Amino acid sequence: MKRLFGTDGIRGVAGMFPLDEATVVRIGRALAESLRATRGGPPRVVVGRDTRESGPAIEASLARGVVEAGGRVDLGGVLTTPAIACVTRLVGYDAGLVVSASHNPYRDNGIKIFSHTGEKLSDETEATIERSVLDGPGAHDPGGASPSRRAAAPAWRLDHALPGPPALDEAQLAERYLAWLLSAVGPDASLRGTSIVIDCANGAACSLAPELFRRAGATVAAIHDQPDGRNINEDCGSLYPERLAAEVRRQKVRAGLAFDGDADRCLLVDSTGRLLDGDYVLYLAARDLKAAGRLRGNAVVGTVMSNLWLDRALRDEGIRLLRAPVGDKYVLEEMQRGGYVLGGEQSGHIIFLERATTGDGLLTGLLVLDLLRRGGIDLSEWAASVRPCPQVLVNVPVRARPPLDSHPRIGPAIRDEERKLGDGGRLLVRYSGTEPKARIMVEGESPQAVEQTAARLKAIIQDEIGQEP
Repeated sequence: MKRLFGTDGIRGVAGMFPLDEATVVRIGRALAESLRATRGGPPRVVVGRDTRESGPAIEASLARGVVEAGGRVDLGGVLTTPAIACVTRLVGYDAGLVVSASHNPYRDNGIKIFSHTGEKLSDETEATIERSVLDGPGAHDPGGASPSRRAAAPAWRLDHALPGPPALDEAQLAERYLAWLLSAVGPDASLRGTSIVIDCANGAACSLAPELFRRAGATVAAIHDQPDGRNINEDCGSLYPERLAAEVRRQKVRAGLAFDGDADRCLLVDSTGRLLDGDYVLYLAARDLKAAGRLRGNAVVGTVMSNLWLDRALRDEGIRLLRAPVGDKYVLEEMQRGGYVLGGEQSGHIIFLERATTGDGLLTGLLVLDLLRRGGIDLSEWAASVRPCPQVLVNVPVRARPPLDSHPRIGPAIRDEERKLGDGGRLLVRYSGTEPKARIMVEGESPQAVEQTAARLKAIIQDEIGQEP
């Protein structure tokens, strides 16, 4: 059982365990010590963050821990999660750290860690860091370090005495990432004549996304691109695309792109304002890659949440849909096991493994717009032909997390509902990896049956383990 890491790094309320100053310092120190032990020599680490007001303090505590363990830190400032994954790999850092809680409200924050290859850490490495942080020396010391070490902490910013290449600043790191993105569509690609609206979620994409798509030739209107430290994801971005849809219709543009707070996901809006989730992107990209002879194994990796329409539509194209657990980390693991090049989630985390090692909202938007241009595809006309199966998603706040399948009342209820749905539907009940919630997903042919199934299970879970009203 993981004690710090969830499905997407470490997450919590800023300032409270595990994001209190002392614990964050220990996380930085544990990572650097692990890197020194496995890779040899002083580790070199890059840190980026989103726009939350708590970001700079957590960034400083992480950096302090790395330096106390003999490492060196380059600060990327406000950079997207996939930007850190990218520059970690391109520049040759031993690890990349992102201070972000992705789509969560501003009071939350988190820490995501990438290996030198730009991939999420393995479960084994996460467990090693957890043991060091929670069970190692100083784990129960509220100060997290001796007074003398705390007094010396501010000097880390000036420590460039370690061997290695010169430090890169925020502007240099951002430029490396933008140049790499543009190279992903090739030198001859151009979005000239394409007008789009992008919703930056008042997050890490606020500067990068408009600059990227303008360099690519598009006419860009940006909304929710004025972060104040507290408005990240607030009624905007990929979680709340209604404002984007309205703006796309008002400006009569070809498409809209919605990012989340750290821009590792991207959802589309067509010219009519219709929201297109990651399943739509996977289908378009899979068909395009197959036509080019680049869809290895004629397979795509989705998740247990991927809609039945995607499974059926891909099958009609001679493409298999494989399902991984929720979390782009697990999608990537399945892709690597089978040698597949495309995978992703409904939420908009799409992995183009020929180019990147993690979901990247800016890359996804760029590649999809280029795909539409090359194929002469009218997005709204095509999307109107898609008929997703009715799907209901319900979240139930919980006070405890007992195993669901073996729970004496919840387990039998889940199995009974599965029998009722039969082959014409799917049911998934799981705990969130980032919040104290049970998530219920039901899909099938009948909207009424789907809604009734979800309502019955919600009532039982609420009664057994739900939080008090």
